[in-house]
Amino acid sequence: MLPVAIFRHSPTEGPGYFAIFLESHGIPWRLIAVDEGEAIPDTVDGFSGLCFMGGPMSVNDPLPWIEPLCTLIRQAVERDVPVIGHCLGGQLISKALGGAVTKNPGKEIGWGEAWAEDGGIARYWLGELAGRAGTVFQWHGETFSIPPGATRLFASAHCANQMFVRGPHLGMQCHVEMTPEMIATWCGQWAGEAAAAADHPGVQQPPEMLAGIAARLPAMRRLSDQLYSVWIQGLRRDQ
Repeated sequence: MLPVAIFRHSPTEGPGYFAIFLESHGIPWRLIAVDEGEAIPDTVDGFSGLCFMGGPMSVNDPLPWIEPLCTLIRQAVERDVPVIGHCLGGQLISKALGGAVTKNPGKEIGWGEAWAEDGGIARYWLGELAGRAGTVFQWHGETFSIPPGATRLFASAHCANQMFVRGPHLGMQCHVEMTPEMIATWCGQWAGEAAAAADHPGVQQPPEMLAGIAARLPAMRRLSDQLYSVWIQGLRRDQ
């Protein structure tokens, strides 16, 4: 089977649990370290799927790799190669497919709940989790619009568009790939950002985020397992 390409845009925003999930299902993957200047492939040939991780930058920044990634996403969609994006990755997918990325009414940082839709597409992706609240982790100040032809899966109190799907492709504003180690790293690295936004109801501080790991991570694992299990069904398995 061809590997899943995982694009990393920031050193501390790696694949986390997503890679663990792939390995547990015998699916190979290859890291493409955009943050280290690794070249963006000009074709999806050689990959069974594409995954895009997060990053502190904006897809609206004049970075040289933004448009090549959007071009690659559009090529994957045209060829039915599944694409998945976490936070910045979800914004890249939205932008590539004709959506817009703008400032969110306020930052979301830390543990939170998102509410699932309950239509036929939501039930396909979410199973028994459709129509229910799901536990997610957040760290963002921008938001994407739902691109043409896509369907919203989740919304939260502080960000209307948390997740969308279009065919086999999944874009997420939230982070369901977090590990305890990633949460601890982010809490240390970006504590100042959380402190500066402390007056917003969607923002937690590092002690609260760290204290919530034991109680909230298992519920988020159930959601990520459900989403990832459906997503991998679309992977190209003919090579």
